[in-house]
Amino acid sequence: MAKRKEENFFSPENAKRPRQEELDDFDKDECDEDECAVSFTNGTSTLTAAEVGIIESIQLKNFMCHSMLGPFKFGSNVNFVVGNNGSGKSAVLTALIVGLGGKAVTTNRGSSLKGFVKDGQNSADISITLRNRGDDAYRGNVYGDSIVVQQHISMDGSRSYKLKSATGAVVSTKKEELIGILDHFNIQVDNPVSVLTQEMSKQFLQSKNEGDKYKFFMKATQLEQMKEDYSYIMETKERTKEQINQGEERLSELKRQCLEKEERFQNIAGLSTMKTNLEYLKHEMAWAVVNEIEKQLNAIRDNIKIGEDRAARLERKTEEQQVRLNEAEKKYKDIQDKLEKISQETNARAPECMALKADLTSKKRAYNEAEVLYNRSLNEYKALKKDDEQLCKRIEELRKSADQSLEPERLERQKKISWLKERVKALQDQECSVNQEIEQFQQAIEKDKEEHTRIKREELDVKTTLNFNQRQLKELKDSKTDRLKRFGPHVPALLEAIDDAYRRGLFTYKPVGPLGACIHLRDPELALAIESCLKGLLQAYCCHNHADERVLQALMKKFYSPGTSRPQIIVSEFRNEMYDVRHRAAYHPEFPTVLTALEIDNAVVANSLIDMRSIETVLLIKNNSVARAVMQSQKPPRNCREAFTADGDQVFAGRYYSSEYTRPKFLSRDVDSEISDLENEVENKKAQILSLQQHLSTLEKDIKGNEELLRRYQLHYKELKMKIRKSISEIRELENIEEHQSVDIATLEDEAQENKIKMKMVEKNMEQQKENMEHLKSLKIEAENKYDAIKQKINQLSELADPLKDELNLADSEVDNQKRGKRHYEDKQKEHLDTLNKKKRELDMKEKELEEKMSQARQICPERIEVKKSASILDKEINRLRQKIQAEHASYGDREEIMKCLTLRCKLYFDNLLSQRAYCGKMNFDHKNETLTISDMVNRRIAMDMILKMADSQRFRQFILLTPQSMSSLPSSKLIRILRMSDPERGQTTLPFRPVTQEEEEDRS
Repeated sequence: MAKRKEENFFSPENAKRPRQEELDDFDKDECDEDECAVSFTNGTSTLTAAEVGIIESIQLKNFMCHSMLGPFKFGSNVNFVVGNNGSGKSAVLTALIVGLGGKAVTTNRGSSLKGFVKDGQNSADISITLRNRGDDAYRGNVYGDSIVVQQHISMDGSRSYKLKSATGAVVSTKKEELIGILDHFNIQVDNPVSVLTQEMSKQFLQSKNEGDKYKFFMKATQLEQMKEDYSYIMETKERTKEQINQGEERLSELKRQCLEKEERFQNIAGLSTMKTNLEYLKHEMAWAVVNEIEKQLNAIRDNIKIGEDRAARLERKTEEQQVRLNEAEKKYKDIQDKLEKISQETNARAPECMALKADLTSKKRAYNEAEVLYNRSLNEYKALKKDDEQLCKRIEELRKSADQSLEPERLERQKKISWLKERVKALQDQECSVNQEIEQFQQAIEKDKEEHTRIKREELDVKTTLNFNQRQLKELKDSKTDRLKRFGPHVPALLEAIDDAYRRGLFTYKPVGPLGACIHLRDPELALAIESCLKGLLQAYCCHNHADERVLQALMKKFYSPGTSRPQIIVSEFRNEMYDVRHRAAYHPEFPTVLTALEIDNAVVANSLIDMRSIETVLLIKNNSVARAVMQSQKPPRNCREAFTADGDQVFAGRYYSSEYTRPKFLSRDVDSEISDLENEVENKKAQILSLQQHLSTLEKDIKGNEELLRRYQLHYKELKMKIRKSISEIRELENIEEHQSVDIATLEDEAQENKIKMKMVEKNMEQQKENMEHLKSLKIEAENKYDAIKQKINQLSELADPLKDELNLADSEVDNQKRGKRHYEDKQKEHLDTLNKKKRELDMKEKELEEKMSQARQICPERIEVKKSASILDKEINRLRQKIQAEHASYGDREEIMKCLTLRCKLYFDNLLSQRAYCGKMNFDHKNETLTISDMVNRRIAMDMILKMADSQRFRQFILLTPQSMSSLPSSKLIRILRMSDPERGQTTLPFRPVTQEEEEDRS
């Protein structure tokens, strides 16, 4: 065991020799069953009963194969636990070792504590009572006269302690407290000299190998672990001897050093404690590493749980975005269906409309034809009537002037007809000339009007540009004192209001904007290209959530009047890191994207521009022709959707749009140059407007003069037309008179009669045609009404379609926005899932690492221990303890000397014991070959006699021996207590001890 408090190893008092027949009886006992012994040293210095460290009682429950053992009490000196095999002797010994903190492997009964729990039970309990009296008591004011050590062993191999006082109060549950108690009582359950198990006794008694005996000695005296520790002491001693031989003047100093070495030698026992502590620290270190990895695992698991929660939120947001997208697509489809329905209805009415139009046209044609026929008959009737009048007049004239000559009158008529024809020809020539003049004037007027309209439109465009430039010039001048005014005159005041609202806690996160003020160009030449790409986003603001958006909208109402455009507000969760867009960004070795061409310090700004405009996919190519070649003449670069030129033109794979801007408005750096250019441009525009106005004035005068001349020529043309018709009419009248005067009057009368008949027929025909014309007119009016009605319905449908087209465009924009939002959440979800999977892989690696560390820790310390210190602290303590042990090694004496001393004491002790019984023997130690030779192998009875003698001489020690022998031959003594265990029975749950009664002890004494 450990150190003793007195120097005597045996008592000078001789005990009585037992009777020879008792010895003979003992020799006759079976020797197949090896005995086990327990010897505990108390802390007193007298030879009376010990007051501390004595095991007073033990009780077992569900331990090994026994449901209940005890409780029973041990005597203070010699105790025999006797009984047949299976009665529970080994269980008592094993429980003593385990209950006092020993390891499972020390008992040789199992490798794990869970093997000691009875089959079918969940736990086992051990209760051991230690004596704690006198001046050397351990914390006597706390524990009292006894200390109860209770140990609970679970099925999983874990155990817990309860250290109770004599009154039953729990004082501690820590193993460190138990170790302190055992150290104080000098109890070492793993030392074979203190606790000799069945296996160890067999090994010692039956072994023929002297080396094994020597190892047993080394292990029992704990010299094996000090074998190398004390070599330095001998070397120091040898050097000291040499120094003594070299100089006597140093003798006093050397003696002092020798005394110091001897003093240190006395304290060398503490070195084993330090080594034990070092081993315990190593055990703690092994499990501390496991604890830290478990903490890392828990942290990773927590992160994974948080990540899975966030993944679920992203999944919900993606689903919500999908719902909104579905609603937007449904709205778009509904509007499209309405338009399609209107279009179908319009198309359905189109054939009817065309049929009605064709019917109206045919009825108009029929009516016009009927009208032509009627007019033709009417003209024919008028002509016949006129002919009738002329015939009647001619007949009358012929009757009056039948005998008169009409030749001079005829000549006069012929002359007049010739003159009239010449006049008609001159008038027609003049008419043709005047008509040509009219056409020339009309063309000139039309041309001047077109030129006037163009100049007027150009003037309006120049005025619009002038107003825009003047506003921009004013904003640029204002921005010289405040750059934010470039983004609007109200922006500085709005930003102050935002700051004030944020200070008052109205925002979750302070909105960011305008975005154009948060970005910077790497290349100033790309300013117009980037503005053409981002457009209104440069004036936009970002909010963390919709609650912040509503607050910002309320602030904007104070600075932007109703009906005026407000900056766009982008709602997106603020993140501290910019999106990883490497897998979807466009790349070209020569040309940057909008994202790489900008310096963006705020991740929120970058993420918003990526979400809203996909700036990572837009290339910037300064030259227009090169941009066309890159985007249209060949396959566009990977992930590239579009490109912008330095002039602001937008280039797609199959389309090209010119920019409507000529200079940047927000991102230009040289403000003075911009102001100078704008001032020059404003002056140029004003001069251009003045020139256009002068041109307009000239055109208006020309148009007015030409219109006046055109009016005169048109009047002259009408006059010529009237003169021509009048002359032709006179020619026809004269020609009608120019008839043969010799026509017979009777013939003329017959002709007049026929003419009247024709007139009646034509008149009758006219009446029929008039009726038909009236009928066709009513049909035409009816067709016109039908056509107008369906045309009106078609126009109404067109009027309904126009607002639906606007709604369709808005719905299309909403679908695009929702698709971008869905793509944004899908990208975020993919990125987050990649990170989550990475964490899970890290978790798997950590779990494998934990298994390896736990396996290593079990190899170092099979039972897991509770560690409160970190691995780094334990590492420092281990290094510090190692340094201390090394220092102790360097400071304390020679191990060989100690081994010789202990060897001598062991030999003297052995010889003394043998001599007291009139026996002799030898004990030879060979430290070089590490062997131990014992030349006398006494029988069991002699050994028992020596044990009793030794126990009688050292009553401050407690001995517990477990044997299958009956021990009936033992001498009677009050120091000896025999506890007989009942034979095991089938189904037995409790194996009680039967302690010797007080009367029996008195009878024995």
